[in-house]
Amino acid sequence: MTEGTERVCAFSDGVFAIACTLLILEIRLPHDESGGNLSHHLLALWPSYLAFALSFFVILVTWITHHDLMQLVRATDRPARLANGCAMLYVTFIPFPTAVLAEHLRGPEMSTAVAFYCGTFVVGSAFFNLLVATLTHARLFLPGTEAAVAKFRKGYRITFVTYLAATLIALVAAWLALFINVAVRLHLLRIAHQDAKKAAQVQAPA
Repeated sequence: MTEGTERVCAFSDGVFAIACTLLILEIRLPHDESGGNLSHHLLALWPSYLAFALSFFVILVTWITHHDLMQLVRATDRPARLANGCAMLYVTFIPFPTAVLAEHLRGPEMSTAVAFYCGTFVVGSAFFNLLVATLTHARLFLPGTEAAVAKFRKGYRITFVTYLAATLIALVAAWLALFINVAVRLHLLRIAHQDAKKAAQVQAPA
């Protein structure tokens, strides 16, 4: 049994909003019993600021690409809703590896923290690939969007391999791995923008 995309999109938007909100809750001013200068304490939180900004950007781009993907969908069924739920499971998890990254960004365990952070995106990419595959198998995409869907599928497959490589690279070059993650998000943003324009053309009245 199929239904429109409204409920799935509303549920997903709520998950994205909550995940973004949870990120800021991890930034806490440390309680230094010895006192000290407030500006020093605030500057010392730079790993938390960086991790917050990075993950907010990640969630923002994921939300945009998810929205643009759903613009290509005409309806959803139960398997599609379950696959979308898996994608949202990944989104809700992002604040935790973000906290781990912020805690160890300047310590001896930085490589492990970054590898864990990148590994989260490997799982997330797998779930988004599952979502696209499920929608494709059930033929739930709008007619005329075949080229756009194919581009999404190719893009998600490439990002999965790239995230996997970034996870391994993090063990020897943590900062490079983080840069790769940013580059991947920028690429996804470009793909989503192009395919959203195509979807709008398909849905526009003749």
